[in-house]
Amino acid sequence: MSNTFRSFITLLVAAAATPAGAGSMNTPHCKVIGGNKLPAASGGQAALCSAVDRAFAAHAAGVAYNAEITVVSASRLKAKVIANGRTLPTQGFNSMDRPLANSSFERFAKALAEQAAGRSE
Repeated sequence: MSNTFRSFITLLVAAAATPAGAGSMNTPHCKVIGGNKLPAASGGQAALCSAVDRAFAAHAAGVAYNAEITVVSASRLKAKVIANGRTLPTQGFNSMDRPLANSSFERFAKALAEQAAGRSE
């Protein structure tokens, strides 16, 4: 067996042994499902993920996370977060008196980051 072929097989075995999603936990990640339901004035899914990234940097520095945020309606969000490999309870956010706005994103993101860091304020 050639050294090149042996190296290739070793690489394949190592890749297969890596847990699914392990590589994605190395950097912060935010995914929005149903972003088209967000009000245009809110800044949309880019503003939502930006708020999540800022909140984790400020309130959960060093926590590796994946956040999957579902836009249920123009006034309701829910999020599934994996922080440091641990799946956190699903969180919800409702804006009862007005559509979601950038300030709503900031409050929700802060709550997610604090939960990931193991504290709530």
